[in-house]
Amino acid sequence: MKRYSAFRLIREAATGNQGWVPAWRTPTPKSHYDAIVIGGGGHGLATAFYLAKNHAISDVAVIEKGWLGGGNTGRNTTAIRSNYFYPESAALYDFSVKLYEGLSKTLNYNVMFSQRGMLMLTHSEPDMEMATRQFNAMRINGIDAELLTAKQVQKIEPMLNFRSDARHPIHGGVLQPRGGTGRHDAVAWGYARAASALGVDIIQNCEVQSFITEAGRCVGVETSLGPIRANVLGASVAGHSSVLAELAGFELPIISYTLQAFVSEPIKPVLNSVVLAPAFGTYASQSDKGGLVCGGGLDRVPSYAQRGNFPVQETVLSGLSEMFPALNKVKLLRHWGGIVDVTPDSSPIIGPSGVDGLFINCGWGTGGFKAIPAGGYLQAHLMATGSHHELSKPFDLSRFVSGHLIDEAASSGIPH
Repeated sequence: MKRYSAFRLIREAATGNQGWVPAWRTPTPKSHYDAIVIGGGGHGLATAFYLAKNHAISDVAVIEKGWLGGGNTGRNTTAIRSNYFYPESAALYDFSVKLYEGLSKTLNYNVMFSQRGMLMLTHSEPDMEMATRQFNAMRINGIDAELLTAKQVQKIEPMLNFRSDARHPIHGGVLQPRGGTGRHDAVAWGYARAASALGVDIIQNCEVQSFITEAGRCVGVETSLGPIRANVLGASVAGHSSVLAELAGFELPIISYTLQAFVSEPIKPVLNSVVLAPAFGTYASQSDKGGLVCGGGLDRVPSYAQRGNFPVQETVLSGLSEMFPALNKVKLLRHWGGIVDVTPDSSPIIGPSGVDGLFINCGWGTGGFKAIPAGGYLQAHLMATGSHHELSKPFDLSRFVSGHLIDEAASSGIPH
């Protein structure tokens, strides 16, 4: 990456940044590509990058109706973890963690992956029993995990509420040391820059209005910038997956909800990990700039609104105040919402859509950001080969017909 002197930065600011080279190209769309990826968020950009890098398919268009990374990629709390229960989920999410561990080097762009650990608290003896089961499942699945006593938790996070009169006393916890956080916009920008350098066209402000189908096969899309055709298409549009599916003529078992989050004013470092307290439905971490980043469960009213509301705010912040009493005077800086697509078993859908030529990557619910590298990698494999990767096969849409569900509601419902 280039480094600029202070004088150069001032000069560029004064002249409208005319001397800077854009990080990615903004071409006029061609009439035909080898592949089209719908959705310019993390999963779509990662798909385009891995198509070019792993499969030598660089004649690719990424079509985004708004701006790059303007959806859920920029509206989450950046937690990265793989502490799931079932083997299929553990393999999928840990593959993503492994890709994140080398992502800055792969993209030649610092995505700020900080492996500070993911700590899930327990607040009763029954909680400890369930935590032990989760710990054992993680170890059996090859995931790093530590089962902690209350004293060990206190050593990691001394700011937690260990008072004798605590409403929900801390009994212990489960720690995944390799979990942590990343920088959401850096992940999107890194994939965009790397994909563009390999020849991918990134087309923003281009809305898909309908699909072009010939002889029963999807061969392109009608967009606000005109028709664009391709040999194969993939869709990664998160909360709008069911809307896009309707345009293509099929249905998805997905409901979209708003997931809300908050960030506080910057304060000195007080948190050492990502901390989840299931008893309160609240989790928190601290950003590199010092803000407390926190959130909770879904607002269970189907919605496409990217905004928050006071009932959820009250639930999350009251829980945060109980978790960390010393922080209850800290002021909020921002409050936002993202649109998440939730399936009946709280696991993603990766595979053929049922419309020939169109593959889907959706249904990540609250787990989309942590899965960006894996989702893009597996979607690229599907589009390039026409068949499943071993890791994506269990998450095919057909599982809702066969009944082979992967119910991860307990692992995915709160922390994301």
